[in-house]
Amino acid sequence: MPVLSSAALLRLALLAAPLDASALSAPSGCVTGTRHLELTEDMHGEALEVCIHPGLTTSFLFDAKVGRVEVAGRERFRVMEDEAGLTLVPSRTLMRGERVPMTVSFQDGAAPADVTFSLVVHPSEAARQVEVTRQPRPPASCGEGEQQARAEARQCQEDKARLETRCSGQVGFLSLLAQQLLGEGGITDKNITRSVTSPPGNTLTSVSARSYRSGTTRAEGEREVVRLAVELELQNTGSMPWTLAGAVLVGPEGEEWKVLGAWQREPILPGKSGSIGVEVEMDEQEARGTFSLKLRSQEASGGGERFDGVTFP
Repeated sequence: MPVLSSAALLRLALLAAPLDASALSAPSGCVTGTRHLELTEDMHGEALEVCIHPGLTTSFLFDAKVGRVEVAGRERFRVMEDEAGLTLVPSRTLMRGERVPMTVSFQDGAAPADVTFSLVVHPSEAARQVEVTRQPRPPASCGEGEQQARAEARQCQEDKARLETRCSGQVGFLSLLAQQLLGEGGITDKNITRSVTSPPGNTLTSVSARSYRSGTTRAEGEREVVRLAVELELQNTGSMPWTLAGAVLVGPEGEEWKVLGAWQREPILPGKSGSIGVEVEMDEQEARGTFSLKLRSQEASGGGERFDGVTFP
């Protein structure tokens, strides 16, 4: 089992941090994907709301060179910035509903000279890219400067893509699992290789299996909830590559939980083995007993793969 660095232990501590029931209520909706904002001279001092979520990347692209970026509590964010924009990755110390002011100033002296955002921590969603433009400028100011701004914006997007690739686009348990950091530091784990079985019709065979459980947290309504994860090393006995497309955890009474997320490094080729991971959240009392994990692939239709005997620490 890997020995974790202090940075990895910090990530685990943030993951297991309890929810604060007194936190401000989160917004009911959130503009995800790409959002376009146009600034005008009379908007000075007006805060523009942008949804963020711990662990998810939000990028800001501007059509003018950025001079200074001020983020309240900057130590709670991973911030990468250049003249064309910036990329934020909020940490899990931020509470749902919290509003964090961020001010961006521009170098060219044109109005508006800066813009203020209110970064609103949403419980599940985030704006992934915010493109900000100011009022159209005279044709004389266009040309070479515009081309440079576009090139810098493309570079910012490439940096963002590299960051997301390194984290496998996942948060929580799955981000740690993808970086091989899961297993210690407040997260309990259990070797369930011997207990996991599958019916004869499976295309995949379980080679090894391990389950994980976070500390108990308190959610809305005083419910005690836990985060659970299952990691399986699977052998593909079929004739086609196998790519994970979805997963469901089935409880002892037949109840089903749709997983929060699923992770797979690459498709499992015929005759080869590969790892997959899934993450689910449920009440503390519901997390006891023996479960079955149902997996669905992109390449095949039908009932999918089923693995029985899944238990958690």
